[in-house]
Amino acid sequence: MGKALPPRGSRHGHMAGWLFGLLAVGMIVFMVLHFGDLKSFGRMLQSAQPLWLVAAAGLQVLTYASVSMGWKLVLDRAGAPLPLYRLLPVALSKLFADAMIPAAGMGGNLLLVNRLVKLGVPRGAAVAALLISMMGYYTVFALFALAMLFLLWIHGKATPLLVGVVTTFLLVALAIPSMALWLRRRGSHPLSPFLERIPVVSSLLHVVGEAPARLMADRRLILGVGVCNGVIFLADSATLQVCLFSLGHPVGYSTAFIAMMGASILAALAPLPLGLGSFEAGSTAMLSILGVPLPAALAGTLLLRGFTLWLPLLPGLVMMRGAPRRKPHGRRPHRAAE
Repeated sequence: MGKALPPRGSRHGHMAGWLFGLLAVGMIVFMVLHFGDLKSFGRMLQSAQPLWLVAAAGLQVLTYASVSMGWKLVLDRAGAPLPLYRLLPVALSKLFADAMIPAAGMGGNLLLVNRLVKLGVPRGAAVAALLISMMGYYTVFALFALAMLFLLWIHGKATPLLVGVVTTFLLVALAIPSMALWLRRRGSHPLSPFLERIPVVSSLLHVVGEAPARLMADRRLILGVGVCNGVIFLADSATLQVCLFSLGHPVGYSTAFIAMMGASILAALAPLPLGLGSFEAGSTAMLSILGVPLPAALAGTLLLRGFTLWLPLLPGLVMMRGAPRRKPHGRRPHRAAE
């Protein structure tokens, strides 16, 4: 007989505790190593124009609402609806986990399924929300990367090096959702003993096969989730533009969009949590290439990182730790239809 798997609830409970501990340690190490950046962010907040800062904060709220709306579309279609206000804390904690653990958001993906299940969502619907969100995110990411390359060509800045970087990213963007679909088709088959000993991989492989096939084949649903993810990139680009405005260095939206996408691509290719250094270098370099003075480009990028990283850091950890506990009930949760 094969080796018996531990009870699902026990396995995921241990995984959630392990994940939280790893994130907490990562946050402490990061804050210690980058305390100087945090102080720089505080100084820039004092010198920036308050009205633009309010606009930047509002744009970041829009990104969390867009993430939540993408999940809501999937859950509504799966027959397990949740109000948007219940999903917003999940979005904040997931984006925090994505930032603190590299490897294509592995930690945040597992956290998403765990949190949705605790909110009463059937596991199959929760996994569908995860996989369809990944498909929509990387599809839009790839399209916007091509748009960035086209804009660079218009500006006469599409060098062979940049073309090569974008091409490499496109391969990665194609591989990640393809891997997710392969895992979905693979189902919950037994794993090798080596993989069974890796909690994150084991947990992910055991749940991805539960996504309902009818949802994974719903092109209209995938398109809707893709639009929600597209809003995130557009809002982040507008946030960078507003940050530069607040520091007295106005730029056009296309300039901010190119810098944001270039930095995001570089951060995605660098195997570092939070895109440490790679995002800042990419954004600053792209802004400088497009004519923004280097000091202004660096200051605007650091201010952007303050809004996208520093401000959500502690609330994200608190919300993840304060995840609702699913109350026991007498009936078994229904399985999503295949």
